[in-house]
Amino acid sequence: MEKENLIFGIRAIIEAVQSGKSVDRVFLQADAQGELMKDLLKVLKRGDVNFTYVPVEKLNRLTHNNHQGAVGTISPIGFISIEELVTATLESQEKPLFLILDQISDARNFGAIIRTAECTGVHGIIIQKSGAAPVNGDTVKTSAGAVFNIPICKVEHIKDALFYLQGSGIKTVAATEKTEHSLYDLNLNEPLAIIMGSEDRGINPSVLKLVDEKAKLPMFGSIGSLNVSVACGAFLYEVVRQRG
Repeated sequence: MEKENLIFGIRAIIEAVQSGKSVDRVFLQADAQGELMKDLLKVLKRGDVNFTYVPVEKLNRLTHNNHQGAVGTISPIGFISIEELVTATLESQEKPLFLILDQISDARNFGAIIRTAECTGVHGIIIQKSGAAPVNGDTVKTSAGAVFNIPICKVEHIKDALFYLQGSGIKTVAATEKTEHSLYDLNLNEPLAIIMGSEDRGINPSVLKLVDEKAKLPMFGSIGSLNVSVACGAFLYEVVRQRG
């Protein structure tokens, strides 16, 4: 974890959240007590900031300073709203291509996906506020800096994003093995959003019920699944091929 992306101390984190900083995640000492900690929790919940309870040893490894039982990470990028993202893309007169990540949790997978998305002309990446990988040093490194070139927006729930996109005339396609339809049989040459699921659970079943189409990649080996960043690349380059 990059030291320059760390913020420590209860009051410092409260101030960062209240001033509008992109606080990605906060680690709280599991047994921490006190009124100031209660105030921090209220601020984190009100600001929809991810927080996790951890042993004090983890906090001590993150920083040698007086952390007061709380260490946060600040994202090196800013985020935009889904309304801003969709409006700007439609106004550009380009055929929209969005990527929705349903709780991809590994920062390096996230970075690799961002790199491929930037190379294939994706207009923006949509992630959920809770459960998503942080944008940290690993993300920036594995994206080869592409994270600074592609808009990323956070939403409360992936389902809300699907409804908004569908209402804006954008077809939603889920990458899932739970279908008989091959990716190569779909028409991807239209306004499109591709949904990729988490490394261990795939796409949430409640999300799968809402998508317009489901598609899978042909698999011939005995393992039966690909790394999510590799699968994402295959989907995006099929879009590139069809759009010519």
